Amino acid sequence: MKTTRITLTTLAVLVAWAALVTQPAPAADAADAFDRLKALEGDWVAATDGPMTKKGDLVSRYRVTAAGTAVIETNYPGTDHEMVTVYYSEGDSLVLEHFCMEGNQPRMRARSIEGSTIRFAYDGGGNIDDPRTDRHMHSAWVELVGPDELRSEWTELENGEPVLVVPSHVVRKH
Repeated sequence: MKTTRITLTTLAVLVAWAALVTQPAPAADAADAFDRLKALEGDWVAATDGPMTKKGDLVSRYRVTAAGTAVIETNYPGTDHEMVTVYYSEGDSLVLEHFCMEGNQPRMRARSIEGSTIRFAYDGGGNIDDPRTDRHMHSAWVELVGPDELRSEWTELENGEPVLVVPSHVVRKH
């Protein structure tokens, strides 16, 4: 009886925690974060040498479109690795859709916005039959360090395990 009570209590705590983790970030925070993403408009270059870029290489280009309702991020423009991510508001949530060179389009929803950091988690997507096994970008965080500096990290999963983590540190091109 005591074991059953402890197990049920543990289960209740886990269910409550899961509900919190899967909830989108608060609406006011999402609207403010989207406004900050709009302010990224322009070209961004690598702040340091990395595995895919050298310091000063063009990494990202941000453009506000659709009467201010979407931000298009083009990564590695003009290269074989070019990819596009579209950020937009969906109801009270901040959402992104990533058009990946893997041939899929994972959608992520902002799950937390704390200070200058936005954390996104997988929320469905195109050309992903089974997110538990299919390779796809599954989570990302973006830190808006300042008006001219941005850090991010994207994590790709396959068979439920991280297979690629892509950190980025960019600065605005002047």
